[in-house]
Amino acid sequence: MSDNNPHRLRKPLLIVEFSSLAILLVSMAWFGNQSTAEHPVSAAWLLVPAVASLGVFLSFIGLMYLRWVASASNEGNARHKLIFLLLALSLLGIWIYSIANTWLSLTATN
Repeated sequence: MSDNNPHRLRKPLLIVEFSSLAILLVSMAWFGNQSTAEHPVSAAWLLVPAVASLGVFLSFIGLMYLRWVASASNEGNARHKLIFLLLALSLLGIWIYSIANTWLSLTATN
């Protein structure tokens, strides 16, 4: 695939990635201003940045797939897919681990 003919999913993935990033940053700033020691933000509201960060991760992984696997030549394509799969699973595992640790630390203090 040439640089003049980008994949049809590239633009939607970029829109999702930057929209999710904007939601993530705005929600984190808003939570920082709203939370006090007497009135902490409800744990349910933390789903907003969690879902936004998942959107960033998934669109980033999708864009990596388009760049590294979909645009690669057919020789060694299975190897490219395997390496990409391991990388994608690692990134999602890190996301799951961090969300779980955050949730557990919040519920342990309450």
